[in-house]
Amino acid sequence: MILKKKNLPLTILLSICMLLYSCPLLAHAQGTEEAKAVAAAYENYQERFLQIKDYSEIEPAGFDIIESQIFPIETKSFGQAYFVPALEKNYHRLALFFTDEDGNVVYKTDQLEANHRNQGELEQPIRELKAVSFQELNGDGRMDIVLITTCVNDKGSYAGTPYKIGDVLFQDEQGFYRDYRISDKLNRFSMNKSVESIVAFVRDGYSTEFLYTASTKQELLSHGFEIAREQCYYRQFEKLGKLEVVPGTYTMANFATFMIYLVNEQGYIVWSFQPMGDFDNLYALKGITCRDIDGDGMKDLLVLARYSYEGRGNEMITESDYKIYYQRTGGFYEDTEMKRQHPCSDEDTVSGLVEKARAYWGWKVNE
Repeated sequence: MILKKKNLPLTILLSICMLLYSCPLLAHAQGTEEAKAVAAAYENYQERFLQIKDYSEIEPAGFDIIESQIFPIETKSFGQAYFVPALEKNYHRLALFFTDEDGNVVYKTDQLEANHRNQGELEQPIRELKAVSFQELNGDGRMDIVLITTCVNDKGSYAGTPYKIGDVLFQDEQGFYRDYRISDKLNRFSMNKSVESIVAFVRDGYSTEFLYTASTKQELLSHGFEIAREQCYYRQFEKLGKLEVVPGTYTMANFATFMIYLVNEQGYIVWSFQPMGDFDNLYALKGITCRDIDGDGMKDLLVLARYSYEGRGNEMITESDYKIYYQRTGGFYEDTEMKRQHPCSDEDTVSGLVEKARAYWGWKVNE
């Protein structure tokens, strides 16, 4: 099923209904003044968006035009047009306008993946439009659009931490549409790091999905996963038995995704870790250790690596980071408290971090 955005008045009613039924706040406040106020605000936003007919009306309607990302594009339906992105000032929602040479808006949409980060809520976490690229992706001869936005959540576990959201708009004879299935996989399986990664998935058929869905070591290898042999070894994990620690990478569009798997003697994956978080690329693996860190008698896992990512000026930045995973009866859980007190530095070593972590838990370094 492919969803297409139609700029019809009916979208106002449909959007309000979706908001009422999907927003947790409104689910508890239906029929109250608060619910009515939020619904009214959303309707006002939609009306402002739908009433824009000319380039000159975009900013008076409450949108900031992103002038650095305005580009000409050849369209099937409207001929030569200008791609004009804009960010709504109050609610941080991204909208795309397409105008002709006279400034008339010939097409517009705000049905983008980034506008659904906070499901059912009017306000969204978009901070900037990071990248735009025009490429033919699905073989129909029409120019499609690749988008990457930077988002920051105001609340929750990852509040204040920037992350990327990728999206693709495909051109057809009526305008542009977004395939929600492609958008979902791009972002769920971290293929949104760069325009090159998105193109490799959408146009060329490469994918990191197997890294998260594979059930055996052999399946990983058959898809091109490269094991870091120097850090690959067997360990006896108290609750999970004898397991092989299998770290490695899968490279897609020059970006290496780093994963660690625990594999049993029959070759089945019993646990997996993704230590690189929202970094773009594994630059260097510094080391992995499996030992009891918190003093409960069960082996934990600590990994230290150096990663790279793209800076605001499109320059490559490298940064060291570590993760600790504590073994518990039901598996592993990731440390947050230790890292809050001891952020990673370029001088850190695996042994040094183990010493800090054991001191944090009140245990001596030497067991």
